[in-house]
Amino acid sequence: MTMPFDEMHSDPAGIRSPYRDIQSWLESAPLEMLARKRHEAELFFRRIGITFAVYGDKEGSERLIPFDIVPRILSRQEWQRLSRGLEQRVKALNAFIKDVYGARDCLNAGIIPAELVLQNPSFRPEMTRIRTAHDIYVMIAGIDIVRVDAETFYVLEDNARTPSGVSYMLENREVMLRMFPELFQNNRVLPVENYTDDLLATLKSIAPRSATADPNVVLLTPGVYNSAYYEHSFLADKLGIELVEGSDLIVNGDIVYMRTTEGLKRVDVIYRRVDDEFLDPLAFNPHSMLGVAGLMGAYKAGNVSLTNAVGTGVADDKAVYSYMPEIIRFYLGEEAILKNVPTWRCREPDALAYVLEHISELVVKEVHGSGGYGMLVGPKADKATREAFAEKLRANPENYIAQPTLALSTVPTLVDEGIAPRHVDLRPFVLSGADKIRIVPGGLTRVALREGSLVVNSSQGGGTKDTWVVDQ
Repeated sequence: MTMPFDEMHSDPAGIRSPYRDIQSWLESAPLEMLARKRHEAELFFRRIGITFAVYGDKEGSERLIPFDIVPRILSRQEWQRLSRGLEQRVKALNAFIKDVYGARDCLNAGIIPAELVLQNPSFRPEMTRIRTAHDIYVMIAGIDIVRVDAETFYVLEDNARTPSGVSYMLENREVMLRMFPELFQNNRVLPVENYTDDLLATLKSIAPRSATADPNVVLLTPGVYNSAYYEHSFLADKLGIELVEGSDLIVNGDIVYMRTTEGLKRVDVIYRRVDDEFLDPLAFNPHSMLGVAGLMGAYKAGNVSLTNAVGTGVADDKAVYSYMPEIIRFYLGEEAILKNVPTWRCREPDALAYVLEHISELVVKEVHGSGGYGMLVGPKADKATREAFAEKLRANPENYIAQPTLALSTVPTLVDEGIAPRHVDLRPFVLSGADKIRIVPGGLTRVALREGSLVVNSSQGGGTKDTWVVDQ
């Protein structure tokens, strides 16, 4: 693996221009002060309750996601290039999902194997021939981006179901504004604070055509025991909408109503953070206590909009991901602005043979995996682990893809020994409404705090950073 691109130092002339002011600050700031500020940030997050739970954790405790106080910085020019690629990608994702639940032109044209879509666990046949309001399926996308050099950004993953993490993006900015106001005075940092205004505008824009001029929007949560419950309550509060559980809603005559102290109130848009399987016990899992009986009937009748639409998981499958350049070309007639990571589909015999031969060099992932689980980082694994994983591949090759071990870019990070480079990724959030696509400048930067680690997920020991887009 080649040396990683250092986003602050990889410039023949010295410090890269977006980082010059921050470099001066870091050189003048005593390590003790930075450590104290990091502790203050931790106290702030603990006080407001910004925690997450890890399913399967024996201790069952709520954890803070570690926050690093050194911002990750992009120039406006870099961000504009990213934004164009993100908008293109989300347009193609929406066109693809509409097609696979409709005419299936891409399958008929052989752009992507039909079995990869129709036999996908996230494919929902119940959505076939259902037209969503305004033909939008992925209203909220979290596209995971990694960087490998000054010019090249790769898309690592398309999160098209219920992407999380935006509350951390907003709270990270809030704590940085509180602790380091002078940094914002000296740097023209583009704001992210209008994300919730953009989100509410997006949600209202996709209301059913029968809705009133001021549609009623609610956020549906699985409840307080969900690992992302903090984010659900945070967003409902910021949006000024009701946070509801399945028991708070009722369907009558194919119309969804919310129970209130003043009687039933019609609901037009549901920003749901409940997975497809649990949304409606009459349509999916009959044992679900999290959803609303009859919700799919109201949805099919066009009386309520769901964000994101049911069945969008078919588009963030890692095998489907590998066809995204072709999907973009098919629907938009354009070449992909943001590259895919080269991917071997182990379901193909030649690809499987290559992966087995080069497993020590590759990252192997479950097609439906997430959170950094179910994956092998070949160069970091010992021989016994690689051999055990190879047996899994031979037994169930269609369940895996493999990719080269990318030298993810690094950014300056505060660790116990001082400032040191650590690997990062970026999750920008893309909002697709009936009127336009909105992207706030920045996103959630996740950082692998362990030296040499490439795994940035919070459940695997990663942390987060504030992401600055600077106007220069």
